[in-house]
Parts: sequence; structure tokens; C-alpha cells
Amino acid sequence: METARHTEPANKGKLITVLSIDGGGIRGIIPATILALLESQLQELDGNDARLADYFDVIAGTSTGGLVTAMLTAPDENNRPLYAAKDIVPFYMEHGPKIFPQQWGVWGSIIKTVKSLFGPKYNGKYLRKIIREKLGNTRLNDTLTNVVIPTFDIQRLQPTIFSTYEAEVNPCYNAKLSDICISTSAAPTYFPSYYFKNNDADGNNQEYNLIDGGVAANNPMLVAISEVTKQVFRENPEFFPVSPLDYGRFLMVSIGTGAAKEAKQYNAKMASKWGLFGWLLHNGSNPIIDVFTQSSGDMVDAHTTVFFHAVHSHENYLRIQEMRQ
Repeated sequence: METARHTEPANKGKLITVLSIDGGGIRGIIPATILALLESQLQELDGNDARLADYFDVIAGTSTGGLVTAMLTAPDENNRPLYAAKDIVPFYMEHGPKIFPQQWGVWGSIIKTVKSLFGPKYNGKYLRKIIREKLGNTRLNDTLTNVVIPTFDIQRLQPTIFSTYEAEVNPCYNAKLSDICISTSAAPTYFPSYYFKNNDADGNNQEYNLIDGGVAANNPMLVAISEVTKQVFRENPEFFPVSPLDYGRFLMVSIGTGAAKEAKQYNAKMASKWGLFGWLLHNGSNPIIDVFTQSSGDMVDAHTTVFFHAVHSHENYLRIQEMRQ
């Protein structure tokens, strides 16, 4: 078994395999559990050393999904994935309470609400510390397969997509994985935004002012398709125009972080009275954040489903979304 490498063009081989992981904070435990099961099944076929990075040409992740992506694809000292999929849930269980510290009781609730009005809910210090410890100086082009991690530049008000494809042609995107993961996890109202400079091989400095990629692509599947398509075109311009049969070469798995079984937390009557603070904070939740992250994931799934049906390749796309209470 050979490890997938991002130096291989995506248009070589019979299939282009893509794994996409949604954002969702601590609910990253859900896709981590699913991925552990998938990896165990692959190990039954190919041996205990089999890892997901060996089977997917591209792994894309937003926010917590970006962290999972990095854990699955960053190399260890033996040039194998830093984490097996089965190790990710224990990671969340160990570090989650320190990343998302809770304050209990009436006073705790009051303090938390007041803090939310004047700054991020969490200071993000422990999250940044643990990400830097685990990923070290690993850069985007060091990953064991292609990765795609969306962020959003708050200064330029547009998405910034970090992908191994782009890093190979534009060195300013070849940032440290730790900086990329901290950026894509910087959810508005939850964690502070993140600023860093990336010094490329040519000595150029690129400045980034980033927040959570979920504001643009909480479900990064379409972003992954776009990055693959751009790379295929660079490697083989004759690939276009495409026919439905060409898209039959995509094999895609998209994993969500859970959707409410009955989404009745809000209604029009209560929302009609909300102003700025109401949309930002309601009974300890963030309605505007919930709305755009959930709608983003559902719309991407709807577009992808319709597209693959249109090109007669619906069996090549699987969306896994756990319904939660």
C-alpha cells in the first residue's frame, strides 16, 4: 500500500476521492467517530497501518473539520499520519473541556453572558497552545495527501482558501498548518480572530487577518471540488469541456457535525423582536451563527446532490449527517 501524495496530479487514476468534514466546534466528535469506524474497516482490508490519508486524494475541513483534516494528514517522524482516526475522539475528550471551559451556576451564567457582549466567549489560548504543540512547524505542503481548509479574511472581506494545490503555485499560501487551523477555528463570538504573517521561500511576507472558514463554507465540499477542478485544468487543459462521464470519476464522502432533529429553537415571533443583541445572543446561543452555519451546510449538500444526479453519478456522493436532539 502506497501513501497518497499531493505531488500526484488529481486527474491521474480512475477515481478522484474526496473527504469533506464540516465545522461544528466540540461536535467534531461526531465525524471523528465515523472516521474511526471507516478507518477500522479499511484496516481489515489492508492491515493495521492503513490510514485515511492513503485512500483520499483530497481531505477538506472547515473549523473543527480543519483540525481533524490536519490531524489525519500531518506527518509524524516516520512520515505517516500524526493521528490515527481512532485517536481523535480521545483528543477531543481530553482537551475539549480546556478549550471550551464552562462556568456553572447562576453567577457563572451571568458572567458568561456579560463577557459575550464585550468579547469572545473563550480566549482561545489553550486551543492555540495545543494546536502549536501538536503540529509544530509542519507546513501545508508537508501533508501526506492534498488538503483544503477554508478561512475568511476579515480585512479583505473575502474567503481565503488554503490548499496544497494553491501552495504549489503560490508560496504565500504555504503557511504553517498550526496557523491555518487556528484561523479556521476562530469562530466569531466564540474565539478571537487570528493574525499571522507567512514568510514564503522567496522572502515575501503575506499578512493574514482571519476568522472561521464556516462563515463562508461550513461544509467545504464545493470548495474541495473547485480546488480539484482547478488543479486538473492546470495539469491537463484538454480535460475541459467535461462530460457527465468525467464527473463520474469523483467519489465523495461528506460528513457533518450533527443537525437538530427538530429545529424549533427559534421562531419568527421571537425573532421579530430581536435587534443586534438578540441575533447575537439568545438564551446562551448565537442565532445568527447557527443560521449561517446550518444553512451553509444544507445548501452545499443540496447543490452537490442535484449536480451529481444531473450527471448521473449520484451513487458517487455520500452525505453523512447525524440527527441530534
